[in-house]
Amino acid sequence: MGTYAIGFQEIDKAATAVAGGKGANLGELAGIGGIHVPDGFCVITEAFRQVAGKAGIGGLLERLALLTVADRNEIAALGREIRGAIETAGVPLAIRDEVFRYVAKLGEDHAYAVRSSATAEDLPGASFAGQQDTYLNVIGRDAILEHIRKCWASLFTDRAIAYRIQNGFDHSQVSLAVVVQRMVFPQASGIMFTADPVTANRKVTSIDASFGLGEALVSGLVNADVYKVRDGGIIEKKVAAKKLAIYALRDGGTYEADIVPEEQELQTLTDGQILQLEQIGRKIEAHFGHPQDIEWCLAENEFYIVQSRPITTLYPVPEANDEENHIYVSVGHQQMMTDAMKPLGLSTWQLTSPRPMATAGGRIFVDVAQDLLSPAGRKVVLDVLGKSDPLVRVAVTELLERGDFVKDITGGPGPGEPDQRQPAQGPPAHDFFTLDAYDPSIVHELIGRSEASLAVLSENIRTKSGTDVIDFILDDFQQRKSQADPQSFGVIVTAMNAAFWINEKMNEWLGEKNVADTLSQSVPNNVTSEMGLELLDVADAIRPHPEVVNYLLDAGGDNFPDGMTVLNGGAEASKAIHAFLAKYGMRCAGEIDITRTRWSEKPAILIPMILGNIRHQEPGAGKLKFEQGRQEAAEKETELLNRLRQLPDGEQKAEETKRMIGLLRSLAGYREYPKYAIIRRYFEYKKALMQEAGRLVNANVIREKEDIYYLGLEEIREVIRAQKADYHIINQRKEAFRYFEKLTPPRVMTSDGEVIRGKHSHENLPEGAIGGLAVSAGIVEGRARVVLNMEDADLEPGDILVTAFTDPSWTPLFVSIKGLVTEVGGLMTHGAVIAREYGLPAVVGVDNATRLIRDGQKIRVHGTEGYIEIL
Repeated sequence: MGTYAIGFQEIDKAATAVAGGKGANLGELAGIGGIHVPDGFCVITEAFRQVAGKAGIGGLLERLALLTVADRNEIAALGREIRGAIETAGVPLAIRDEVFRYVAKLGEDHAYAVRSSATAEDLPGASFAGQQDTYLNVIGRDAILEHIRKCWASLFTDRAIAYRIQNGFDHSQVSLAVVVQRMVFPQASGIMFTADPVTANRKVTSIDASFGLGEALVSGLVNADVYKVRDGGIIEKKVAAKKLAIYALRDGGTYEADIVPEEQELQTLTDGQILQLEQIGRKIEAHFGHPQDIEWCLAENEFYIVQSRPITTLYPVPEANDEENHIYVSVGHQQMMTDAMKPLGLSTWQLTSPRPMATAGGRIFVDVAQDLLSPAGRKVVLDVLGKSDPLVRVAVTELLERGDFVKDITGGPGPGEPDQRQPAQGPPAHDFFTLDAYDPSIVHELIGRSEASLAVLSENIRTKSGTDVIDFILDDFQQRKSQADPQSFGVIVTAMNAAFWINEKMNEWLGEKNVADTLSQSVPNNVTSEMGLELLDVADAIRPHPEVVNYLLDAGGDNFPDGMTVLNGGAEASKAIHAFLAKYGMRCAGEIDITRTRWSEKPAILIPMILGNIRHQEPGAGKLKFEQGRQEAAEKETELLNRLRQLPDGEQKAEETKRMIGLLRSLAGYREYPKYAIIRRYFEYKKALMQEAGRLVNANVIREKEDIYYLGLEEIREVIRAQKADYHIINQRKEAFRYFEKLTPPRVMTSDGEVIRGKHSHENLPEGAIGGLAVSAGIVEGRARVVLNMEDADLEPGDILVTAFTDPSWTPLFVSIKGLVTEVGGLMTHGAVIAREYGLPAVVGVDNATRLIRDGQKIRVHGTEGYIEIL
């Protein structure tokens, strides 16, 4: 092994630090039996460091580290200066001699590809493909050395610098190796993905192929054939019209060649070659243990592999230790929290569920494949999940109609045979369609029982310490499951079904859509909508005291709100804030993840919302808004009943409708309470866990309290018992979480990894309109405010909030807006429910809303029909 250059046979995938990602992968590929890799060598990273040191770029790198992606001019200027310094720096004699020795060994008369290979390249969590330069058909040792220098300099192109800034890589810690590889002169070349890049199906290989060099295909100069292979058979072929190809000249350079008309629509590869190439791809994938993006070429009827890297854009598939087909539905889309969760958050929410759940990419999924095998289970999945998020219904229905993944979904047992097909564990199917005649007092009874249970929990958990804390929490989960109150579920479903009944019948009888939206305004006992109104009351307590208002403008430290008590009116303001936190302080954005920072842990999160209410709302706005909504609902009820009485059988229709409105208004508010109670339990658990984490820090078992976020409850118990933590696991999970944060979870995914994307069906959608799901009636125009983080919201009356998703913590913002647009959500998810209660027109489930709508644009939201117009 040389000091500055090493042959492929000496490199494997562990050599990234010296050979870079591309070099390490090529060395690993060369060691796989039966895989042909053109011979070559790698100029290792130490050579780059020697030249970079000679170029004296340390000070320039320090300046580069201070820049953001927005500093385009500075990036361009510094990048140009660094590249110039590297290209003009002399190459030490020892490096030059090793390069020349390898070239002589492989043949000085051959043509070579000279490729950059960065140490942060082709990793599972980031692909630097295309960020640095590649040079083809380089002949002669001096030309090869010159292009090696160009590759070193390309580590500091504008695009490479910007990519590292975006992905958090330290410029000074990224080195560059250079791969020098003998050229082959292909008759055809292309790219192979061992998982379909469009659908993400891991069982489908997708091959792009064109005549000549693959670089022409990558750059978009030529069209490519696309072949898809599954289970050893070609399932799709798209043969492109190929009018030209780019070939390498044996004495250097490339040339374009026109393809004669009679050959332009020929397959680039024969069927036999397609299947042979697919088998090569599967062999490489099996070796690396991850779907691969493979560059290949065909020369003299032999396939050569010139690169293989992991496909970094695929969403991970939940692990299943069987050969069965599984259909995973995102829980995050139902809970309006699609962000990645830390391991403690995942394990805690899984314990909350009455049925088993799977995890992948830091998110939770429920497998509904077994449910779909029975008619009753299928009805639950399609009707209930469809009501919650209609795109789930569309996606699952599409999968069922294909008939290639879930077999025999309609067939039942033969005559006299028992039906062995059972839905997965969960509430009996008929419960989802109930319309029980509950007395309104049931809501107060349910809340009372829950409050008593929470009080007992709060008292008892304080007496626990050590491993007893974990045992207590796990036991509490089991008790909650065994003592689940069926009436609680029945009340929620009855209110939901009453709303659907009203909408269906009023549309049928009166021709009016989404009437239940108006009738749902200001229903009693909704703990989440009350939270938004009570924060208006906090603003009322602060507004009369200018010193406190000024304090809030500059506040944000850990001493808020206690630091205001010395001010005029400060004691009263502090009391109001503490009262609010006592009731709602366990809430936060992404609250189903127990590791998220709660308002009680960082009260300053509330300051922008309080100040916004002081600026934009009138005194007494909370009570006024509630009363206005209640009055509008009452007037709508009177109007509907009067109109119904004019119809045939009008009295009966009016009586039925009155009963349904009564169920809706007396029971609908309870829907938000069970989650509120769960989050309160979470906060009690968290306080006890963080107390134990503090003891572990004091005992030098863990480095910081938040490290327990990367362990499950059982693992935390073992750390407490053994007084030892495995930081290899903790650090590995921290790195994985950073990767998961960048992923977008699918609504529906199969165990093959295929992502099924449902689409809203809209008839007569206006040209240029963006379709979604209508969840709260009305039409409104206003300024779009695209908000990705609740704490960054700066809303004024009349604004329309556009965001990815909202959970209960966003409710205080709803008092300041005129309409709502979200990327995630359904008829009964949080944002939709609160929008209806506050009378805000809303459209949810709008794919890419935060990218299609720009902040500040004037838009019109059609909350009745379900679309948005950009004005």
